[in-house]
Amino acid sequence: MFKKTVEAKAHQRLSGADKKKLKRTIRDRFPRASDADIDALLPPKAEITVAKFQNRVHVYGVEGGFPVFFDVDGRGTEIFPTVFALWMVPELLPSFILKGGEVSRFVIGGADLMFPGISVPPEGLTSFSAGEPWAVKVPGNPAPIAVGSTTMSSNEALKANLRGKALRITHYYRDLLWESVDGHYVPNAGFFEDVVFEDPASSSSCQASYSCEGSKDDPDNQQNVIDNKNIGESDKTSDVISETNAASSSQNDPQNAAEEITENVGDLKLVDSVEAAPPNVEEQLSLSTEDVDSHLDKCLLQALHTTVKDKDLPMPGSTLWSNHVLPCRPSGVTLDIKKSSHKKLSKWLQAKSSTGLITVKEDKYKKEIMLLSVNHGHPDYLSFKPEKRQVQKVDQAGDYPASESRSPNVLDVAEVYKSSAHVNPIFASVGADMGKLYSASEASDVVFKYIEKENLVKPTNKAIVVLDATLCDALFKGAIKKGSTYPTEIHKKDLGTTFINRMQAHHVVTRGTESVVRKGALKAIQIVTERRQGNKKVTKVSSLETFLMDPEAIASELQKKFACSTTVAELPGKKGLEVIIQGGVIDDVAKHLIEQYGIPKRYIEVLDKTKK
Repeated sequence: MFKKTVEAKAHQRLSGADKKKLKRTIRDRFPRASDADIDALLPPKAEITVAKFQNRVHVYGVEGGFPVFFDVDGRGTEIFPTVFALWMVPELLPSFILKGGEVSRFVIGGADLMFPGISVPPEGLTSFSAGEPWAVKVPGNPAPIAVGSTTMSSNEALKANLRGKALRITHYYRDLLWESVDGHYVPNAGFFEDVVFEDPASSSSCQASYSCEGSKDDPDNQQNVIDNKNIGESDKTSDVISETNAASSSQNDPQNAAEEITENVGDLKLVDSVEAAPPNVEEQLSLSTEDVDSHLDKCLLQALHTTVKDKDLPMPGSTLWSNHVLPCRPSGVTLDIKKSSHKKLSKWLQAKSSTGLITVKEDKYKKEIMLLSVNHGHPDYLSFKPEKRQVQKVDQAGDYPASESRSPNVLDVAEVYKSSAHVNPIFASVGADMGKLYSASEASDVVFKYIEKENLVKPTNKAIVVLDATLCDALFKGAIKKGSTYPTEIHKKDLGTTFINRMQAHHVVTRGTESVVRKGALKAIQIVTERRQGNKKVTKVSSLETFLMDPEAIASELQKKFACSTTVAELPGKKGLEVIIQGGVIDDVAKHLIEQYGIPKRYIEVLDKTKK
């Protein structure tokens, strides 16, 4: 909904009658909201504004304050609260609880919520109908991270064995609506740039094992999100702005903010089940500064041996900490870098750099410490023996069931690559199979194995690869204009992409139990609206077969959906069929293909020839 920038075509204040109408609509739409809740969100004496966008979305807010509600179609039938409203009144909507904070990466990345990513309570799901507004929360954090509408009822979800899409997300933390508010306000310390974990300051733990919240009578949630007295009861919009500035004051110093993010991750835990017992507080407090330093050094060495790859460098310090160091900590041990002798992540990494184990540098633009290289010949690195551990993967919001139980509408699209004449010498050198299909990451591994084998990393700059004759030909032969000089080195961040572009592109399309591999890039579905005689519009849809869809079946389905005539014809001068629909339904067809058949937006091309 708010993934792409859309300019508002009008801003205006609501009249008294429109305010009353809006409050009546909200009261009917959200029966859990009391009169006090509505007054907290829309203060009686405050000016209420509405911003009208070109895509028909209306956004309502307190003048000079936060946006609190948005109307999807501008008709008042699909009104949702913003995350700012839910942070003020967290019980305004029932909530799905994610299985863990890691799943939030997908939700705030723009993905819809899937049932495999939801934690189901022992008593089962709370009853709900299709099309109901629900919020999304992280275990241990009372502040919702997203809002959307259910795609099916609870009974239908049980029949589907809790598989498929649970919630169609309309708005989420860090989308463009959230970014439109100055100060980039967050409700608590659990909200990071790309993930949300439990609130370290929250004293309530009862939400950690529930997927649905049906009660309004939990007073702790009100206290842990936003002080309603400071925001909701204030008649002055300046009070709202001051709250925003106060909450976001830590972001004014990017260096400190980045370090605080990485420092606080160590205090967070993921609760995967009801039986998961909290860690022993006494054991955590008994760790001395020397013990914490020792654990940090061991975890870093474990990460450098197992998960940190040269192809991933340079790497932000926060990524090294959260994705590599923390997962290597011993079971039952909580790492808090503030309890070490270094106190800050940047100082710890700089201390390791001074010993020669790693090389780090501060990024002047991102204001964050960056890991540039690892010294694999350092005595500490050579003497350390990494432990063999089984990697535990967090259930992702986008997980799908096994192929035998897949819905026929579930679509998987994968871009794969095959060795070509350009890169065959590289594959032959490392003993890789030249007839196999590789993913992008697997193909990158091949060229990095060659670099490691031939020792092509530049000694003075570990981020640069020196090109020998074989690698230079593989990457640039035939691509450099006559008379131009061939490059002698390449940056690691550009190497993988350049290498993959020299391979043969293929794509794998899987729908249900049917799968097909085709050569070349995946052809997008084309939806075109044209005018015919008598000023009538027709919409043409082609390339459906690419995504394993039957044009005849789609034509019949769209005929019933749009109550119009449809025909199927051969594409003129091309192989394939196109569906011809009477009327200008270009946007509706695109939406139907995305929602019902899972076609990614990037594979849909829309052209309206009726617009001048």
